[in-house]
Amino acid sequence: MNLQFVKMHGIGNDYLFFDCFERPLRAPSDIAVKLSDRHRSVGGDGIVLILPSKKADAKMRMFNADGSEGKMCGNAIRCVAKYLCDLKGVRKDVLTVETRAGIKRIEPLKPRGRVDLFRVDMGKPTFSPDRIPALFEGRRILCHPLIVGGETYRVTCLSMGNPHCVVFCEDPSAVCLERIGPLFEHHPAFPERVNTEFVSIVSKNELKMRVWERGSGETLACGTGACAAAVAAILNGFCEAGEVTVHLKGGDLTVTYTGGNVFMTGPAEISFTGIAEV
Repeated sequence: MNLQFVKMHGIGNDYLFFDCFERPLRAPSDIAVKLSDRHRSVGGDGIVLILPSKKADAKMRMFNADGSEGKMCGNAIRCVAKYLCDLKGVRKDVLTVETRAGIKRIEPLKPRGRVDLFRVDMGKPTFSPDRIPALFEGRRILCHPLIVGGETYRVTCLSMGNPHCVVFCEDPSAVCLERIGPLFEHHPAFPERVNTEFVSIVSKNELKMRVWERGSGETLACGTGACAAAVAAILNGFCEAGEVTVHLKGGDLTVTYTGGNVFMTGPAEISFTGIAEV
């Protein structure tokens, strides 16, 4: 079976996007595993299905490189918005995309002609441990000790549609992410696994971050992770409420948080189109 796809990325967080408006894609988990292999196939952090929705302009389903389905992806949803604008001809001041984490509103910042920059209303962060989910006591997990791999880390946990564990450190580039990332991801404190961000403070409105994503490993960027890092930095008093720039390996995202909804601004780019045999 031959499948047409569009390879897109948000600051290096790359996925294969499939237009499923006319025809559903069968066995997406298996396809994600096969096509995400960077040595034997196209390669990517996973695949995204763009489907019709009765509630929004489109529906998004995303599958990680290991075949597991995620609830939300901040970088992928900007790419879906770009697909709707540039390839489907949708022209609106605000686009809506249905996800497993609810309907998200995306504002194309250059609505005429080709659109490369988008502002996403990511909704309110979730702090309650039972809703993240994370097996901790109390109402919030803020600078809480957690033993991982025999070492004690101070973690701040929240959900941005998927679970995040934020660890502040001196230098994210010095972290052996290949070793510690899986230990966080599969820690018994996180029954649905977890995305882990290692973050350093650059200034009162600037962060540097590396991320280990559940189901994909280290990625060049994570939109929900950047939002989680900015919110955690503000709650811990490291950053001022408002606009925070997050530097990731793939590029920069701007996150705005003042206690209500979180807004994320960043680019989306088309890499190439192709046909995959599966």
